[in-house]
Amino acid sequence: MFSQCRGAFNQSRTYIRARNLAYGALNCMGRHTITGMLTASGQQFIDWSSSYRLFQGNRMDTDYLFSHIRKVLINNELEPNAPIYAHMDDTIFKKTGKKVAGTSWRRDPLGPPFHTNFIWGQRYIQLSISLPEKAGASNSRAIPVDLQHCPTVKKPKKSNDKQLWDDYKEKKLKANLSLKGVGRIKALRENIDNEGAKQRQLIVSVDGSYTNENVLKRLPDRVTLIGRIRKDSSLHKLPEENNNGVGRKRVYGKLLPTPEQIRVSDNYPWHEVKAWAAGKIHRFNVKIIKDVRWRKAGCKNLKLVIIRPLSYRLTKNSKLLYRKPAYLICTDPDLEIEKLLQAYLWRWEIEVNFREEKTLLGCGEAQVRKEKPVEKLPSYIVALYSLIHLANHRVRKKGWENQLPRAKWYPQKNNIRQTTGDIFNTFRTQLYVKAMDINFYDFVNLQECSRSRKNTVNPTISAIFYSRN
Repeated sequence: MFSQCRGAFNQSRTYIRARNLAYGALNCMGRHTITGMLTASGQQFIDWSSSYRLFQGNRMDTDYLFSHIRKVLINNELEPNAPIYAHMDDTIFKKTGKKVAGTSWRRDPLGPPFHTNFIWGQRYIQLSISLPEKAGASNSRAIPVDLQHCPTVKKPKKSNDKQLWDDYKEKKLKANLSLKGVGRIKALRENIDNEGAKQRQLIVSVDGSYTNENVLKRLPDRVTLIGRIRKDSSLHKLPEENNNGVGRKRVYGKLLPTPEQIRVSDNYPWHEVKAWAAGKIHRFNVKIIKDVRWRKAGCKNLKLVIIRPLSYRLTKNSKLLYRKPAYLICTDPDLEIEKLLQAYLWRWEIEVNFREEKTLLGCGEAQVRKEKPVEKLPSYIVALYSLIHLANHRVRKKGWENQLPRAKWYPQKNNIRQTTGDIFNTFRTQLYVKAMDINFYDFVNLQECSRSRKNTVNPTISAIFYSRN
């Protein structure tokens, strides 16, 4: 699959260098710096400067890489004529250098709710497309198809002239994260149209930070947005017809109760909907109010969906606990509630993307400082993450199960989801068995036999093959 992305590189030697770094990124066991990738690909004794120059200038086009990934997803892997479910969110890559391009102080999303913490880092927006196992309520994996660097504009000093401050204010408005996000949605819709899926509906799920006026009023055609809103949001009914013909046409009708008041009210019935979440199909209770208006969305008719909290137990004997309710709006009032709910539940997979890109592939660990490498190197790593998942999906679809057996403490189930760590281990194992002159099937059979015996296999081999578990 990587060879099909040859057009992203302007020279053959550039393509070969990028391919070697790709093997190094997947094989690296330490920090995923460029030198770490070079060492993992056996290039530690040659000149390293050309690998740094790979991410400068026009030597590599990361947009071409993501374009190929989108084409493979839409034309080969997704169900034909089915809606395309996408998810958008932003993330922060932590940094320490104060001279790295695009870095600034950011609010720490992992900080405690009672105290705001700050971290020094870079901000990126990512778009991922869901790859379901089957139609309807089922497991899904998000495949990243876009990564955009979104730095904030550097604030001038108080002593600078008025012209510099005016330029700063104008650039600050354009660098708004919500405007950047809706711009990436427009670009995704245009790319999908150009890649032969103009008739397919695009459903984008976002969190509450993108459910605002900047995004809702600038959505392109043939795009449905699903996002969270506050429980005290002011929603309105549709305006009544003005038969007198006097005055301007009304946009908003009578004020509705807040979403929280609707949730606790008995005047609105609950409906049961099945959807996949947390490894199995759950029965969700939802309240649906169609054709509502919100001042943040202007003249758009919206659908309000309120999800009752799910109950769960930490252990079999523990008391019953409840999650928090969710309040969603959808810009398509006619969208089926099953599709709407499942699309939003699949949005969690983009959070999984962020975690695995940072922990398993070390996205953001490379020590580059200039603007172009800061933009291209994380995009290159995220594209590798997408390619390895697409390759694994294609292999599993053909019924090939040549993979490492899972450790004994994992549940031995046939339909259990394969983790990204397992995929990386299998990929690296198939490379190592050739270098070590080991028969992969003999190793797997020996591992299976050791489950019921006290004998153990070579600990060095196990440590290498299972290093990511």
